[in-house]
Amino acid sequence: MHHMIFVTVSDIAVARKLATGILGNRLAACVNLVPGVESHYWWEGELCREAEVLMVLKTTGEKLAALEAFVLAEHPYDTPEFVALKIEAGSARYLDWLTTSVLSEG
Repeated sequence: MHHMIFVTVSDIAVARKLATGILGNRLAACVNLVPGVESHYWWEGELCREAEVLMVLKTTGEKLAALEAFVLAEHPYDTPEFVALKIEAGSARYLDWLTTSVLSEG
């Protein structure tokens, strides 16, 4: 099983640092950084609006728990977003690459 994960961060520097650690530890095959996201949300009883960077990560079911642990440990937010969706279908070639990428040593 493969997963797509969404994580938001405060800025591109934080996103790049997390992406480097995630990829360096082979916890995901790919991390897309989408700057310019405007997030509206409730936090501690107040309605907030912030500019954020959306991280889109792709990984396997076997790496999902370790990826979540890494993000929660390294993310600067008190309660970081970590939402994982199962990839129900996709190009067999891409999904094979995804699997191989998280298993490879280089």
